[in-house]
Amino acid sequence: MSGTTPAIATAPRAVLTDLGPIAQLRAGRLARRLPQLYVGLFLYGVSLALMVRGALGLAPWDVLHSGFIRHVPMTLGQAVVLFSFVVLVLWIPLREMPGLGTISNALVVGFSADLTLGVLDRPDAIAARIALMLGGVVLCGLASALYIGAQLGRGPRDGLMTGLARRTGLSLRLVRTGLEVAVVVIGLLMGGTLGLGTVVYALAIGPLTQLMLPWLTVDVGPVGVRASAPGPQAAESETR
Repeated sequence: MSGTTPAIATAPRAVLTDLGPIAQLRAGRLARRLPQLYVGLFLYGVSLALMVRGALGLAPWDVLHSGFIRHVPMTLGQAVVLFSFVVLVLWIPLREMPGLGTISNALVVGFSADLTLGVLDRPDAIAARIALMLGGVVLCGLASALYIGAQLGRGPRDGLMTGLARRTGLSLRLVRTGLEVAVVVIGLLMGGTLGLGTVVYALAIGPLTQLMLPWLTVDVGPVGVRASAPGPQAAESETR
């Protein structure tokens, strides 16, 4: 009997692939990927609403949205949709290609946020508000991993970030930081909501998405132009 321990076979980890819009649909497993995409996007809107009702600070882009609606007769969800399509216009000179997930992201997140805000009131107790804020951040990490793992296209704001990084040669981290600082400053100037939740979101969303993404990435086979295992860069570059 050999003294060596037999190797234990493990299933290969699914990878994130860089697919064009048509290839995303041709990659197969749509019966799994489509529901996962829409559940993830719906939960993303719910997570946004939880942070709003927690009233302890919003994610950077939502600081902008919350400031904008102080000056126009529009709901928060409608502002999310509007800015999504404004950002998609900026994709044109960057030559980013939207997919089904991109357009769905632009519509579903805002609808879900407004739906949740319509049935959820802000609690008075600070403990309940902290719970809503923390729950919103954790749920956002799960929602991000769900829709990114479905491999049906990056969100509008993600595409702006990756497109700028590609065209400028700067790192994704630097481009993301620059964009988020800019939208927070603009949002604050318009009266947007900044607070502890903004800081918690900024620190936690990447690690949370990175943690959950390997569990939820759907293997679409060797059809992508570029492929990479879900990791820090993927979590950094694809959160709405």
